[in-house]
Amino acid sequence: MEYTSFNKLLKSNTIQDYLNKLKDGTIRGFVDDWKWIFTFTKRYKWIVLFYTVLGLFSSTLGLASSYISSRLINIITGRQTEKLFILIIAVVGSAVFSLVFQSVMSRVSTKISIYVNNDIQKEIFDSIIDVKWMDLNRFQNGDLLNRFNSDVGTISGNAIGWIPNIIINIYTFIITFVVLYRMDPIMAAIALLSAPFLMFMSRYIMRKQKEYRTRVLEMNSGMMSFETEAFYNLDTVKAFGIWGMLSARLRMWQKKYKQYNLEYNMFSIKTNIALTVLTTAVSFASFGYCLYRLWTGQILYGDMTFFLSQRSALSNQFSSLVSTVPGMLNSAVSAHRVRELVDLPKEEHDAALLETVRQRAENGLAVEMQGVTFAYTEGTNIYENAHFVANPGEIVAIMGQSGGGKTTMFRLLLGMCEPGDGFVVLRDATGQEFSMNADLRQLVAYVPQGNTMMMGTIAENLRMVKPEATDEELIAALKTACAWEFVEETGLYSQLGERGKGISEGQAQRISIARALLRDAPILLLDEATSALDEATESRVIDTILQAAPNKTVIISTHRPSVLRRCRRVFRISEKQIAEDSSFVGA
Repeated sequence: MEYTSFNKLLKSNTIQDYLNKLKDGTIRGFVDDWKWIFTFTKRYKWIVLFYTVLGLFSSTLGLASSYISSRLINIITGRQTEKLFILIIAVVGSAVFSLVFQSVMSRVSTKISIYVNNDIQKEIFDSIIDVKWMDLNRFQNGDLLNRFNSDVGTISGNAIGWIPNIIINIYTFIITFVVLYRMDPIMAAIALLSAPFLMFMSRYIMRKQKEYRTRVLEMNSGMMSFETEAFYNLDTVKAFGIWGMLSARLRMWQKKYKQYNLEYNMFSIKTNIALTVLTTAVSFASFGYCLYRLWTGQILYGDMTFFLSQRSALSNQFSSLVSTVPGMLNSAVSAHRVRELVDLPKEEHDAALLETVRQRAENGLAVEMQGVTFAYTEGTNIYENAHFVANPGEIVAIMGQSGGGKTTMFRLLLGMCEPGDGFVVLRDATGQEFSMNADLRQLVAYVPQGNTMMMGTIAENLRMVKPEATDEELIAALKTACAWEFVEETGLYSQLGERGKGISEGQAQRISIARALLRDAPILLLDEATSALDEATESRVIDTILQAAPNKTVIISTHRPSVLRRCRRVFRISEKQIAEDSSFVGA
């Protein structure tokens, strides 16, 4: 690879890649990633200013404390008793002030850091949740969690820390060098001996850090996906006795983890040896020079300790400045990974249309698919020019083979998936049609397949769809869903574990139905929502829903004849079409 610009010195493939992208103008890469981070920096400019001022003050205080300590050593070794008392007061006062100052600032900084991290995390969470379902569904859950936690944490820290860190490091480096130079130019020059080598080493260190971080983030995402799936499907794992297979997969991930970390550990050892040898050589040179000046009476012992401590501080500050570049590259990697999510297409919203349709929904809403063609992947259509309609006041059943498109149909009706051709619309009593969007989804209550309970109380799970609901409303919804009989035994505020641990699948389904009924939306979608119920309980649930919601549009996917006989119409999904089947109605 040909290195250009300042990268001729660093010779970093990563930096050159960004420079090439900037040059051809196709992708701004590093610059765009940091522009995005800077949008958060500007928002917290007063916090950035506070951290900068705090850091500058702390650096100055540290240098002053070091100088006072060296004066104290000179006074003691020189037996200057007349100045001892005053200096002891200064040292003690400086130590007490530093302790109080650092404690207070640590508390304030922690609060600020938590506030900024939570604020940025919330905004990114809201942005990710609003991404279109099809685009977001391409990412594994573990990858999403890793990006949301690890990468967002890196971004939030750098959003407010990168400017203060650069300014503070430069300021501390300059004042330390100036103080050393004014006291002894030769000592200042010795302290800078390591600078060229550190600059040379940085290009290699940056490349390895970038490679390692990218590999680790990818591995962590895969590992988290594996762990999530393993524990989520714990019942299946135990039932089939396949923990041996999962243990083998875990060992595979552990092997990768071991390999990556040992490789980076060896890289760290080698670079640390090289840097330590250099630092030690410079330290010996500084120590020897100080001993010579002390031996010849040119300096006092306190001056020697000050020289050596500030020589080390100067080297550390230079290292901090050099490490700023790989740190910014790591931040850019995290920013790019998060931007891949937040820059995905967002769902369509129209709050004004929602209010209009809500006002017209008093007499119910029909939902219709008009000539819909849809595919998850190009060339593999689930539907082709499909038509379907369900009207207010009727319960409509959907039948079809497993994997034939029933759940996909519900996603289309909810506006979570967009047809390639055709439309999904809501229609009011006057015949006016409204194209489905994310806001109109509030007019639909949905009970998906499986257990959809979350950790918390039963009441909290119900109030997810209606936070202001009273206990009386919760109980009424539970009664309609035939769930109050078992909830009453434990109470509305009994605690459920993760994914509703503590109740059966059938009980979870009935609570999910109660939650959908509590929303009181004009359209109710039930996707195999009674599959875990026995036939008698299922019949009671369906009957109470029909009695409690005579004006709703109810669509249910099922295979059970007992449910089909209660439906006004039955549709069958077959050969990418949705056709009405009259063989079950009235049977």
